[in-house]
Amino acid sequence: MTNKLQTLVLERRNDILLVFLNRPKVLNAVTATMRAELNTVLSPVNDDPSIRAVVLTGTGDRAFCAGQDLQEAAAFDKSDAREWMEQTRRVFTAIRNLDKPCVSAVNGVAAGAGLQLALLCDLRVGHALTRMGQPEIRAGLGSVLGSYLLSLYFGHARSAELSLTARFVEAKECAQIGLLNRIVDANRLVDTAVEMAEELALQPPCAFRLTKRRYRQTTQAGFDDVFNAASQYIREAYDSGEPQVAMSSFIERKHSE
Repeated sequence: MTNKLQTLVLERRNDILLVFLNRPKVLNAVTATMRAELNTVLSPVNDDPSIRAVVLTGTGDRAFCAGQDLQEAAAFDKSDAREWMEQTRRVFTAIRNLDKPCVSAVNGVAAGAGLQLALLCDLRVGHALTRMGQPEIRAGLGSVLGSYLLSLYFGHARSAELSLTARFVEAKECAQIGLLNRIVDANRLVDTAVEMAEELALQPPCAFRLTKRRYRQTTQAGFDDVFNAASQYIREAYDSGEPQVAMSSFIERKHSE
């Protein structure tokens, strides 16, 4: 399986599985292939006794994940919304369903779907240049999944502010408002994430699993509802033509740089 992966790199540090998002030239932006590969890699983890914890990070020194690949999304239309969200639901569920510790090493920008992947992990560590944001509105899309996940970390007002302004939050503020649990030197980021995962893995495994299960249960209704809403909102957005214009403009600017 490892040799066949196109968008991920896997590494083992003893019983810790490191999963690197590996599209550094486009800031590790998410594609359908990456969603499928993340699901393929993470879904069997609970049944693998050789893995005690997972660390999720990105390759390169600029970004953890810049979110959905706009080159891909610009080619979508409203008929693609259901499959897009079903793919996303599968990979988000694979992370949510982990009974074992999962720590995110946020090595730079975490935007949109990248922010969401980080928030689904149990803990997050960043460095001084880590920036996190929910800028989907700039791409002509409503902030649906992101606003829901943000609301699990703080109240309606803060979630609305970040979703409506699309502003990026610098590392220090990320730590202050709970998006990051720790900030360390960049050269210690992945090592620290591994140490955090190892520490969580020392907890009694049954109690850890039951605690995570309870958090899933209390948020499952909201999780299911937000994906139903997301498909509807994406169809409406593409009907308006705004995503196509915003994404095409972004791509043109990138090509001219």
